[in-house]
Amino acid sequence: MRKHIFLLITLIVAGNLYAKDITFTASAPEAVVVGDQFRLTYTVTSQKVKDFRSPASISGFDILSGPHRSQQTSAQIINGSITSANSVTYTYILRANKEGDFSIPAATINADGEQMISNAVKIKVLPADKSSANNAGKPDNGSNQSPSASSGTTVSGRDLFVTATATRTKVFEQEAFLLTYKIYTLVNVTFANIKWPDFKGFHSQEVELPHASWKLEHYNGRNYNTVVYRQFVLFPQHGGELTIEPARFDAVVAKPVHYDDPFDAFFNGGSNYVEIRKTITPPKLTIHADPLPSGKPAGFSGGVGDFSISSSISAQKVKTNDAITVKLVISGTGNLKLISNPEIVFPEDFETFDPKIDHKTKLTKDGLTGSRIIEYLVIPRHAGKFRIPAVTFSYFDVKSKSYKKLTTQEYEIDVQKGEGNAEQVIANFTNKEELKVLGEDIRFIKLNKVNLTPKGQFFYGSVSYWLFYIIPGLAFIIFFIVHRKQAVENRNIAKVRTKKANKMAVKRLKLAGKLLSENKKDAFYDEVLKTLWGYISDKLNIPVSKLSKDNIEEKLTGHGVDDDLIRNFIDALNECEFARFAPGDENQAMDKVYATALEVISKMENSIKH
Repeated sequence: MRKHIFLLITLIVAGNLYAKDITFTASAPEAVVVGDQFRLTYTVTSQKVKDFRSPASISGFDILSGPHRSQQTSAQIINGSITSANSVTYTYILRANKEGDFSIPAATINADGEQMISNAVKIKVLPADKSSANNAGKPDNGSNQSPSASSGTTVSGRDLFVTATATRTKVFEQEAFLLTYKIYTLVNVTFANIKWPDFKGFHSQEVELPHASWKLEHYNGRNYNTVVYRQFVLFPQHGGELTIEPARFDAVVAKPVHYDDPFDAFFNGGSNYVEIRKTITPPKLTIHADPLPSGKPAGFSGGVGDFSISSSISAQKVKTNDAITVKLVISGTGNLKLISNPEIVFPEDFETFDPKIDHKTKLTKDGLTGSRIIEYLVIPRHAGKFRIPAVTFSYFDVKSKSYKKLTTQEYEIDVQKGEGNAEQVIANFTNKEELKVLGEDIRFIKLNKVNLTPKGQFFYGSVSYWLFYIIPGLAFIIFFIVHRKQAVENRNIAKVRTKKANKMAVKRLKLAGKLLSENKKDAFYDEVLKTLWGYISDKLNIPVSKLSKDNIEEKLTGHGVDDDLIRNFIDALNECEFARFAPGDENQAMDKVYATALEVISKMENSIKH
């Protein structure tokens, strides 16, 4: 009883703590089509609310209903940590009545005695699709099939295509530009295999994109679901006409079908979807790269872009054999990782080491933005006054289309005599094998503790001597027996695959669970599909390339698996393939797919008879 009271008090306290951080937010789709209905919601994370006031005007939209008030309360305990959530939501049903960009002003509300204002919402209203007659004669964009999506088991190139676009098609040698691959689709699609071009003649770097999200976009008179699939920053390595060969997308389209004849539905497995395979190849691109103009300055670094340079030194007054660090920082935007290091002419009395180079950059459409940090370590060996001359850095400026030369400051170094002399032994202190001898022939003297053995005591014939031979011999015999037994078992490849099928499936499901927690939707569904197909391939000893839902059912029946379990496994495959496109709560759908895959593999492991 005390435990229940304590838990209740804790939940109340946690709820009160949570309630102190109140938010009031408005949300709506980023883009809608003229004539579409959609929801505009205002959510406040408190239930002590009053005086909700909607925006004074919502231009560009018809208010069909609302506001409808609903409230939610939830509490959960995860690893001993209690979280509580209380909220009230006001929902409007709106309809877009004209094309354009619109902004819905903020709403106000009184929550816990505090007056709060929501954010404004921006919505882009797209025009309705034009008739197919108005779109006749449009390019097919790499399609290998001509009928429309509604014609049965084909997909038109106007219903699914991929574009490849470059921010610039005329650049200078080493000047960066952004290449974007974007998917346009009116159908549910996944990609079984993608082959990217080798970017011959370019240095390429892939841009790390955030979690892909589909957006509505009006293109060539139609409204498509679009997503930026990949982006690359390319640097032409020489002048001339350079070609970016087409990428290849092997797509699998899940298309809904309707069977007028019930016998057709029966003989097609009762599925409401048909899988259509389609290969998409966007057009190739031609990039004209102008060679860098003549008149390159002496010591040209190869830099192309917009840069600046600065320098610093760790100390200008030191003693002999003390280390000095000279740092150069090249900042800006361009081909930062491809430029050569500026040359520093150090005095002959200085011992120099290879520079340490570090990059702190991020990719943008204009190349790498950030800094290239170069650190030189030098050690003066003699006393005196020395000069480190200024460093000259030259690059090609793409804005002014001319070469620019930058210069750092020079440094005066005052080296005073330290302990010892210039002919002493100087060590790198990282590896004693790299000791350097200056002047006399002196070698490193071993300073470790030396253990002496009393006279008459020898290792030969002792117990340790015999164990030195016996223990390795026994270990070799045991290893030979175990290895021979393992080799015999491994000869039966099918048995090994079957034995490891569940282990591999568990390993892949752990990875899928990690992707689920990180909310990586596409990667999660791909990993679950690989788990299901890979498990049944290993368990039935069938190559993945020869697997199909039909022969899976036949093979499982031959292994004595119950018909209901076979149907559950096939349903798990279908559910995973189509869940990513289904409307509703994505997190709930991913949780359901993960639980279904885990359950069906567990049951299958106990049912397959060998």
